[in-house]
Amino acid sequence: MAAVSLRLGDLVWGKLGRYPPWPGKIVNPPKDLKKPRGKKCFFVKFFGTEDHAWIKVEQLKPYHLHKEEMIKINKGKRFQQAVDAVEEFLRKTKGKDQASSHNSSEEKNRRNSSEERGKQSAGEEKCKASLSEGKLKKGTGEGKKRVSSVSSERGSKSPLKRAQDQSPRKRGRPPKDEKDLTIPESSTVKRVMTGTVAGFKWPPSVSEPVKDSDPHFHHFLLSQTEKETGSTSIQAADSTAVNGSITPTDKKIGFLGLGLMGSGIVSNLLKMGHTVTVWNRTAEKCDLFIQEGARLGRTPAEVVSTCDITFACVSDPKAAKDLVLGPSGVLQGIRPGKCYVDMSTVDADTVTELAQVIVSRGGRFLEAPVSGNQQLSNDGMLVILAAGDRGLYEDCSSCFQAMGKTSFFLGEVGNAAKMMLIVNMVQGSFMATIAEGLTLAQVTGQSQQTLLDILNQGQLASIFLDQKCQNILQGNFKPDFYLKYIQKDLRLAIALGDSVNHPTPMAAAANEVYKRAKALDQSDNDMSAVYRAYIH
Repeated sequence: MAAVSLRLGDLVWGKLGRYPPWPGKIVNPPKDLKKPRGKKCFFVKFFGTEDHAWIKVEQLKPYHLHKEEMIKINKGKRFQQAVDAVEEFLRKTKGKDQASSHNSSEEKNRRNSSEERGKQSAGEEKCKASLSEGKLKKGTGEGKKRVSSVSSERGSKSPLKRAQDQSPRKRGRPPKDEKDLTIPESSTVKRVMTGTVAGFKWPPSVSEPVKDSDPHFHHFLLSQTEKETGSTSIQAADSTAVNGSITPTDKKIGFLGLGLMGSGIVSNLLKMGHTVTVWNRTAEKCDLFIQEGARLGRTPAEVVSTCDITFACVSDPKAAKDLVLGPSGVLQGIRPGKCYVDMSTVDADTVTELAQVIVSRGGRFLEAPVSGNQQLSNDGMLVILAAGDRGLYEDCSSCFQAMGKTSFFLGEVGNAAKMMLIVNMVQGSFMATIAEGLTLAQVTGQSQQTLLDILNQGQLASIFLDQKCQNILQGNFKPDFYLKYIQKDLRLAIALGDSVNHPTPMAAAANEVYKRAKALDQSDNDMSAVYRAYIH
């Protein structure tokens, strides 16, 4: 097929990695966003999302030429919504063009009518003059010739103007009234400022490993050269084009545990078109998800036996073991080929034990604890730390994209548990320090709000800092991350340090403060309620 030239304002299909092409429009990038070096690329805004990216020319195809082809091969709900958004945009554009053409026609008619009236008036004057001079015939002919010439000139300009109005490929700047060309500087834009998207073939080979990165969802894999170099190199592997461009797996998904984190995860799995069967110890929590299209499993064993991949997210090591090893537990439903993904934050010993019993029955195991809170879970913006069966990690791709913004694969079972505990140790210690600073400000006569304002203008500024300080200043400790769970994670992190004879004095001090907060009946409040341990 001959190469098709693209330019600003064109509708296109943009493709990243092994995921489906997505409809977008070539637009002007933000002023402070430099064009990447290297091959020619365009800045594309994708329909149905808030995502934008620099896309290389070879990764783009004209929208209209390939519309039928793309619709045939992609059937996802979000994909269809994006196509509908394109069609709605085209309808609105056509309506504006028709209105412009109609107004142009009316203006032409008014001008022609005015000219005709002028012609008639001029004709009448000439008739009078001709009658007196006996030259009626000649005068009338000249009048007609003059009007015809004027009409011809205007007629030649109008079609050109209409063509310019209707053309979707205007030269110069796109029209200012097209809302979709307004590009907010989102986190996506900030991420793509560092460079363009890696190149790839279209269509890609099924057997070919995907090594593309994109502005929305990133999978990170432990480098295969780690053993050779002794370093832990993290590289981008495969990804989706845009938020919402997820093609759900055709595998049946099970989910056990509908707490603060699990509820948001299941909701996003359903929204992205996955087939999900749910179970929870308190069955009433399943009702909402049944209404959203989930199926109900009566026991963990039943969920595992009827699903291809079963996820679990429970509170602590004991709950994780009971879920697998208890009556009607996960293990009873495991048979060769069944997959189990534990998303609970537990210690490495626990997850290793669970992996061994699952694999001993012919099952496949992946640990995938998540970093985040209830809000991030609801928004599908969790960070997933995975380890274990690499093939299963890849099979979970669409699920991880639905529930998170980033995924890391960290190698053998136990690595994700260790990393998760370290992450939460840092977070828990930081929260205790924030509470300590706010109470010290108060007892020394300083404004807590001013302290927050100062921190928000400095290097420590973050969403976490601002939200937790606001919780304290407003006295609102509605749980976004249970205090009892961050204390559990601190305890497990300290034990991890002890196992390798590594000191963790900061975590130990923070742990004592959280233990005091638990004694003050703050267990089921948000972690920011550790503040109350300092004021009682």
